[in-house]
Amino acid sequence: MSDKLFGQGARILVLGATSGIARACALEWARRGADLVLAGRDEEELEILATDARIRCGVEAQTRRFEARDFSSHPEFWRSCGAIDGVICALGAMPPQPEMERDWKSCEAMIEINYTACVSILNLVANDFEAQKRGFVVILSSVAGERARKSNYLYGSAKSGISAYAEGLRARLFSSGVSVTTIKPGPVDTAMTWGLEKLPLLVSPEKVAGDIYRGARRKADVVFSPAPWRLIFAVLRIVPGFVWKRLDF
Repeated sequence: MSDKLFGQGARILVLGATSGIARACALEWARRGADLVLAGRDEEELEILATDARIRCGVEAQTRRFEARDFSSHPEFWRSCGAIDGVICALGAMPPQPEMERDWKSCEAMIEINYTACVSILNLVANDFEAQKRGFVVILSSVAGERARKSNYLYGSAKSGISAYAEGLRARLFSSGVSVTTIKPGPVDTAMTWGLEKLPLLVSPEKVAGDIYRGARRKADVVFSPAPWRLIFAVLRIVPGFVWKRLDF
């Protein structure tokens, strides 16, 4: 894959750009000379990030309002972005599990943001990248999707779904020369995890962004961040069900 996709001359769309990991990814690409299209709902925060990238990295950075749950708006949004070389899909929401268990609206919003919205916009991206036979897609999933735990199985189920979607999309686009990389971070020190206890292997957004950049550049299928999560879940996946359901985590 051409280095143009990962540095000078690249034009990268970041979906959900105001999240901690997405911000770090935007700057990771910008430091290498890539121009940015930053998309999300909070237009003020998007402009702050765009200004930071322009000043700090000397790149072009545009902003676009993106309503993840307004699926009918996605085709026009995608057209408005113009020529794009790579897409980082960092859409995500994680309301408290007890809230989602009792409030369907909260659960529905989580599913639509973590799964349905990603599929809606990435189907459009895939069609164009497949036709032009170039590009890359990065999809943020989570280790929570590796095996459902009773403390966050609702969020984990949505992340499991988007991981399955990414695997199928990767197979579809492989012959077109388009790479699809699934990112599976553990707990990351962002607003999403503030106030949560017992967060093993907690890492910074910048650490995850570096792992994402290197993984996408080498066209990795799946990237765990930090890397030990790959081994941890290789073990956890073989724990028998009659044991798993008794575990309190």
